[in-house]
Amino acid sequence: MAGPVRVMVVDDHPMWRDAVARDLEAAGCEIVATAGDGPQAVRRARATTPQVLVLDLNLPGMPGVQVCKELVGSLPGLRVLVLSASGEHADVLEAVKSGATGYLLKSASTEELIDAVRRTAAGDPVFTPGLAGLVLGEYRRLASEPAPAADEPRAPELTDRETEVLRLVAKGLSYKQIAERLVISHRTVQNHVQNTLGKLQLHNRVELVRYAIARGLDDI
Repeated sequence: MAGPVRVMVVDDHPMWRDAVARDLEAAGCEIVATAGDGPQAVRRARATTPQVLVLDLNLPGMPGVQVCKELVGSLPGLRVLVLSASGEHADVLEAVKSGATGYLLKSASTEELIDAVRRTAAGDPVFTPGLAGLVLGEYRRLASEPAPAADEPRAPELTDRETEVLRLVAKGLSYKQIAERLVISHRTVQNHVQNTLGKLQLHNRVELVRYAIARGLDDI
């Protein structure tokens, strides 16, 4: 990825927020903004357009999941990494449904956080060990729910390679793993995913996985 990752850190505890920002900056990230409450986070993220939002869930003024929903919906290039003290399954699933790309517990080491931010910027889902299976199970549950009644539009045509990449995304593979499996570059995988999102008129990886599982691509 060209240039440093542009990061914004959102947490209501100033010492923790400053420490996270300092560690990421020391690792080569560009800290474009920080915020201590929900409304401030929304305003500053829209003004600075970070690549990665490191977001706590427990915020004054507006909960983190609402911040995530508002920003993911209005900043298409934004990826959200939740950094929370809570490992409750309900909190993890709510964060993912709101558009978060990953979820890391605050017990993670500095090295794990830095790696998670870089992988999030590259488009990979990043979850504290033990949570990835939970999230994939929720994708499957959502995909099994009947879609709201509507006129079924003609399905867009994907290339064989786009379908192959989509199948591996649905199986929970990271972009790096997909690149290694298909013997193509990480950038090529990202391009295929972006093209597929555009064709399907989807906004993020959560919607993409749900689409793929609903069509049984994860079982192929």
